[in-house]
Amino acid sequence: MKSLALVFSSFVILHSSFAAEQRPNILFFFADDQRFDTLSCAGHPIVRTPTIDKLAADGVRFSNAFVTTSVCWVSRAVIFTGQWARSHVQRNAVPKVKPEAAATIYPVQLRKAGYRTAHFGKWHFRGPDGFKPEEQFDAFEQIGRNPYFKTMPDGTKRHETDLVCDRGIEFLKSQSKDKPFCMQLSFNAAHAEDNDHRPGIGLYPWPQSADGLYEDRSIPPPRLGDPAIFDAHPQFLKDSINRQRWFWGYDTLEKYETNVRAYFRMITGIDNGIARVLAALKEAGLADNTIIVYSADNGYYLGDRGFQGKWSHFEESLRVPMVIHDPRLPKDKRGRVATEMVLNVDLPATFIDWAGAERPAGYEGRSLSTLVEGKGSDKPWRTHFFCEHLDLPPTLTWEGIRDSRYVYARYFDQKPPFEFLHDLEQDRDELKNFASDPAHAEALKKMRELCDAEMNARGGPLPPVDQRGVQKGEGGPKKAKAKKKQPTQ
Repeated sequence: MKSLALVFSSFVILHSSFAAEQRPNILFFFADDQRFDTLSCAGHPIVRTPTIDKLAADGVRFSNAFVTTSVCWVSRAVIFTGQWARSHVQRNAVPKVKPEAAATIYPVQLRKAGYRTAHFGKWHFRGPDGFKPEEQFDAFEQIGRNPYFKTMPDGTKRHETDLVCDRGIEFLKSQSKDKPFCMQLSFNAAHAEDNDHRPGIGLYPWPQSADGLYEDRSIPPPRLGDPAIFDAHPQFLKDSINRQRWFWGYDTLEKYETNVRAYFRMITGIDNGIARVLAALKEAGLADNTIIVYSADNGYYLGDRGFQGKWSHFEESLRVPMVIHDPRLPKDKRGRVATEMVLNVDLPATFIDWAGAERPAGYEGRSLSTLVEGKGSDKPWRTHFFCEHLDLPPTLTWEGIRDSRYVYARYFDQKPPFEFLHDLEQDRDELKNFASDPAHAEALKKMRELCDAEMNARGGPLPPVDQRGVQKGEGGPKKAKAKKKQPTQ
């Protein structure tokens, strides 16, 4: 009997190990406020990201990756719920997530499928009342900024980026090979420190591992920094948070150069931290079956258009880096640059697909697995996507469509609503607004109709701010007539 039990026990262990090998681990690195082009593998002439570059060289870099909403908390809600904001938001309590959407976030689905799950770092998911993030994961710790440098028990200071990586390494050291895992490491970097506007280490505090970098490099002015570009904006954008935050660190050449160097150091600090985590992954014997994903929650203007931050509809705001490294790929499928239009909303669908977990009916993204594998797709890939920003009425609430040629955006809380139409064939930098051009009337009509169809498929228009009665700011909803307070993001 003991012999039979031993055989059965051995079978269970072998079967469990086999199942874990068949289902890959997932390691998701998620940066904050990182422009799509600030990776050296994407051709940036100054910033160095050797670890991410190697992941791209052995994997796939997506050169046309976008977010559906360009703001920290909503992008995170999209990543977790697998839904556009218009679908997951409580319409009478923007930007809180609906209970039914929060109930099927991807870590919950992966736990049901037998994965060990973890989240360390920035959280910022605005769940429904009573939602407890620590209950959604096997291991969870929220690590924020404000300040970036945390005082340790021995009195030394440690950067948030390094602490997030420390927690990830501890998790990997405790991980059994007999069970798959999914871990999300969410960095606050390269987000500005909202409460400290001193140039450099105040506004963009970098990890110690990046000390001294880029001091020998001259920083070119923003490519789209001509004052005439800013002057051409409608007045509501000139008065928006995009311009207000430009004065934090970009209104003089000296401040601009100091802050951009510091921003680059934050990104290289992330890269250095990732290198430590990947070394621990290899040491734990888990690297050969772990898919690694790198992306960011939104883009960043870095002084282009006379703006700072994100929120609005231009390329620098919506476009993000995305790299996926799957060690199971054959050599001839590695090192590719995929040009398909992919979105942050696709990532949870991809995680579910990799894990063989049950896909919730409400998920709206598409799995990227076949694109990663270089197999194309079983049906035509998207040629456009719906994008929106619902959280800063009345100036930066908009909805729109981007396709391969046109970008349409409608700022619907303006009276009357203000429309943009950009023609990427004629004006790649989106400097001209063709919405009132008779030659583009048919294109405008088509994009309006497409925007309406996509919007209505996700619940239809939101009431204007004076009816909605909320103004989003730090600390939660406020009445629309209250004095605005800029959000911490």
